[in-house]
Amino acid sequence: MEETTRHPLAVARLAVGMSMEELVCGIRAAAVRRGLRSGTDVARVRKWQRGTAPNAESQIYIAEALGWPADMVRADDWPNWLPRTATGVIPLGDHSSVPALREALRTAMDRRTFFTISGATLSALAADWAVGPTSPLAQARDGKPIGEDFVTFLEHTSGHLSGLPTEQRQHTAALLDAHLSTVTDLLEHGRYSPALGLRLHTLAASLSQTVAWHRFDLGQHTQASQNWIAGLHNAHAAGDHDRGAGLLGDLAYQAAWRSDHTTAAGILHHALTRAHNPAARCLLQLRLARTLAARGDRSERRSVLRALTAAEKHLADAGADRPAWCAWVSEADLAVDSGQALLDLGDTGRAHRLITEGEHLLPAARDKTRGVFLTYQAASYLDLKEPEPAAAAAAEALVLARRIGAPRCISLVNGLLPRFQPYAKAPGVPEFLELAAA
Repeated sequence: MEETTRHPLAVARLAVGMSMEELVCGIRAAAVRRGLRSGTDVARVRKWQRGTAPNAESQIYIAEALGWPADMVRADDWPNWLPRTATGVIPLGDHSSVPALREALRTAMDRRTFFTISGATLSALAADWAVGPTSPLAQARDGKPIGEDFVTFLEHTSGHLSGLPTEQRQHTAALLDAHLSTVTDLLEHGRYSPALGLRLHTLAASLSQTVAWHRFDLGQHTQASQNWIAGLHNAHAAGDHDRGAGLLGDLAYQAAWRSDHTTAAGILHHALTRAHNPAARCLLQLRLARTLAARGDRSERRSVLRALTAAEKHLADAGADRPAWCAWVSEADLAVDSGQALLDLGDTGRAHRLITEGEHLLPAARDKTRGVFLTYQAASYLDLKEPEPAAAAAAEALVLARRIGAPRCISLVNGLLPRFQPYAKAPGVPEFLELAAA
């Protein structure tokens, strides 16, 4: 019975509170709406939940019975297209890592945003992670054996794809998706030792995090969330608390980007409870300072400054032993994020100096970050009522973002356009506005 209730069809059915009998009635009703008749009964549903695949027509009826549009069905990928939860978030558990990966892969195939993940749901997930023990690694005794050389190959190629220059990363999305799908299949269907399982979970977490940033940069927020959540499950299974904290930090960054600063701050507080590496803690404290400042509540000024002070100390304590996902955190990030927080607090002059300093400190290899920093610099010039250098910085950011394929940076630049309108005749501004309109 346990295996039956774990089947994605049973999980999806239970997630919407539907009994087998109600599902059968829904399937028959979907057939009647087409002038047809379905012979589906409870016994047949049980067969489907034990591994028998329904035909394409029945899968469409199943989707409609569960309240989903028929066009989300991919009959050749049964049962992986089925959503596994009503909230969009797989709860942390002993066997949650592969279902979370499957949910992320399913969401990526369904290009619409079928589920909207609420801030309360994400906050609850973060709270569970903060207090829960590490999930035990599953012992894979069935399936085809996985060779260590193949896992090494996947680790090497995944790392190489993730480490390409920014301009080339815009071409790697499909390859990274394929790697993540392969690792998911290995975890679910392969046979491997606990040591190899640990490496596979670690690789799944790393790939999920990278894919999530690709989705986020393209504005695909639900898909990004699901990949960060899948990464969290696999980091949790691998016992990697720093990466888990970093993945929560990414979810918080996304929430702040969408102006949900209450959710962002709550997630970051949970993430900080289990993060140990100084570089990881530095990044989390910077994000906390940014989201507290962005709330616009001047009474939180002390909390913002406290987070910035903590971030500075952690960066000073961070040595060469840093997790790969936050190895890039530098004095440039500290300066710019501190400046942006101070800008939100109204400390315009100091903020502008820090943002300009950070942009100059940034390594040439981090082009996407440079584009974002340049938009912050443009905003700080506008706060100082200096439209000419603001237009120059914004134009540089826009040209850079278009060259490397960074739509998130382009969105930031576009968000500044209304602020340039009062300076439409100032030197450099007409040229920038013409560039933005092109």
